[in-house]
This record gives sequence, C-alpha cells and structure tokens, in this order.
Amino acid sequence: MMDLTDRHARAFLRLLSRHTRLYTEMITTGALIHGDRQRFLAFDPSEHPVAIQLGGSDPAELATCARMAEDAGYDEVNLNVGCPSDRVQSGRFGACLMAEPSLVAEGVAAMRAAVTIPVTVKTRIGIDRDETTDRLYTLVEAVRTTGCRTLIIHARKAWLDGLSPKENREIPPLRYPVVHALKRDFPELTIVVNGGLSTIEACAEQLRDVDGVMLGREAYYNPWLLASVDPVLFGEPAPVASRADVIERFMPYVIAHHREGVPVSAMTRHILGLYQAVPGARLWRRTLSEQVHRPGTGPDVIRAALAHVESRSDKANSDERLATA
Repeated sequence: MMDLTDRHARAFLRLLSRHTRLYTEMITTGALIHGDRQRFLAFDPSEHPVAIQLGGSDPAELATCARMAEDAGYDEVNLNVGCPSDRVQSGRFGACLMAEPSLVAEGVAAMRAAVTIPVTVKTRIGIDRDETTDRLYTLVEAVRTTGCRTLIIHARKAWLDGLSPKENREIPPLRYPVVHALKRDFPELTIVVNGGLSTIEACAEQLRDVDGVMLGREAYYNPWLLASVDPVLFGEPAPVASRADVIERFMPYVIAHHREGVPVSAMTRHILGLYQAVPGARLWRRTLSEQVHRPGTGPDVIRAALAHVESRSDKANSDERLATA
C-alpha cells in the first residue's frame, strides 16, 4: 500500500469504521532514520488503533525505528515480509526475507526488546515456484520463538522471478486453506488472513477459520465497504449514515490541513473511490480530478463534487421509482 495509505487516507478511512485497525503504508527503516521522520510518523489521533508497517532487515535499525514508532504513539509495529517488488528485494526486505527466517526472527526479537507495544509480522504463504508450505512454517516457528503472537498471512505466494507487484497480487492462486491449516497447527497464535477479499460477507466467512481479516486495495479503492464493518462484524451501528455524511465529517479535517499548507489534492485523491458503483461515480471522480489542480482551488471543490453526484443519484432514484410505478 505504498503511496496510498498515508495519514490523510487513514484519517478518511477511520470515519467509516470505529473498530478497523489501520496500517500505514510500508515505511523503510532507511526513510525513517535518514529521511523526513516527522512526515512518515505523523498521524491524527482519530486514527487509533493504528499500526506502523516497517520494511527492513537490519535488527538494530528495526529496533531504532520501532522505538520511534512507540514514542510517536503507534499501537503496533508490523514487519513486512510479504512485499514482492524489485525495489524491495534489492534492499533485502519484503518477501525475499522468507528465505532468511533466522534474520526475520532476529529483527522481530530486537524490536520486541526495544518496545512494549505488540510486534507483528505480515508475510506470504511462500515464494517462487516452491509448492510446499515449508518456508511458511519455518518462518512462523522462527518468529514464534521470539514471542511474536500475531501473523498476517497473504494467502498467495510471491513469485520473485518475473512478476510485477500488480501481477503478484493477481496471478499466484489464492490458497486460503493453507492459512486455515496454519491456524489449526498454531492455535495459540493470532492468525489474520489477507488477499482477494472484496466483500464483508467474504470476510465474515473467513472469520470461521482465522482470527482476523486484513483488507488492502479493496478498502482503499472502494472505501464505502468499511461502513459495513462495525454493524456486521462488531454488532454496532455504523458511524456514518451515508456517503454524503462521510464527506461532511471529513471536511473539517481537509479545511484544517489546507490552512496548514497541505494541497487539497493530497486529500481528495484518497476519496475518489467513495462513490464506486453508484450513479454519478464517474462525475464525482472527474470533478475532483479536473478541478482540484486549478490555481486557487480550496476545500469547497469537494462540496461542489458532492452536490453534483448527489443530484445525479437523486435523479437516478427518481427515474427508478417512475419505472416501477
């Protein structure tokens, strides 16, 4: 989720569910240690519970960054052992670390010794063309010995020898039974499944076999999906009544950050999918995308787009009533 789930995206997504745990985009240890630390660590208090996801392999650097995260107020540190991009491989982190379980365990142990907040691991079920689950089980055993108790498992292998990151999210087949078996074999661990889930019903079905479900791009590009999380999975009312309600609640955040110098486009890019599959969705996206970059554009562009899409939606509903009368 690099370049997607930044602080503005997470503040928006939190409006849709009180209980969903939010994760940052993957942040490398080098970026935190040598880059703009404040930019990467900053988050809005409303985001809690929120976890930071780190990419790295050097135990000392991971420990340093975990301390930064805890000092900044994060609720969890997650180590990414699942990202398959070439850039990640060249830095010796991400999915290629499945081939180095002892190094992963050293990193997790170093972080756990440095902080009091939970340290978790996100990984794949395997790498390349190896059809066994040996690498997965070896990795789980290794991090379990450090005291790590939560693993997030993307139910696909990562093919490091030829597929792009996008292809690695689509071509390797989903194998949920592997994750279900892992939970049966390690009942004391918290096992969270990830990959290919696009409905709350599918998430609820997975929760029969595992402890949790992680949504990635589906939640980002179709965020209204999260409005069903609290009522369906937690038995509580949704925090918002409609898409328009979400926007009205997001506006004070947008206005405040725009006054601090944040471009409106840095925030509107995260709300483009709110009206996914709803009449007027294309108008919503076009209005925001075309208008937001014009000189002098402020937060009011969002309300203008909202008025357009709500008008289109009202017309569609009226036409439907006439057709069925």
